Amino acid sequence: MNATEQKQLVEAYIAAYNRFDVDGMLAPLHDDVVFQNIADGAVNLTTTGKESFRQQAEQALPYFSQREQRATEWQVTDDQVEVAIDYTGVAALAFPNGLKPGDTLRLQGKSVFRFAHGQIISIQDIS
Repeated sequence: MNATEQKQLVEAYIAAYNRFDVDGMLAPLHDDVVFQNIADGAVNLTTTGKESFRQQAEQALPYFSQREQRATEWQVTDDQVEVAIDYTGVAALAFPNGLKPGDTLRLQGKSVFRFAHGQIISIQDIS
């Protein structure tokens, strides 16, 4: 799998995420995909397998009325794609951290994608 193909898979995943399209997010993923969310150096969510990823993605849909991951920088190596991300989301619910419906959340972070058998096998979202 070459760098162009890897980047296309990542772009398809991000575009589906921005559309709230869970099936589209799942399309480029390997059946054994591992997803991790890492905040402040600590892993706060891990899913293993496509079905577990689907459940988490569907549960997260109502959290935001709008959301966008915008890739600002790409680093492509033989086995992974690292993308610097500007994230913007408009809360649809009240959050324990004080975020209220209508409030805008802005984060910067990165996502690291790894590949196997022509699909995304691993995603780490780091903020």
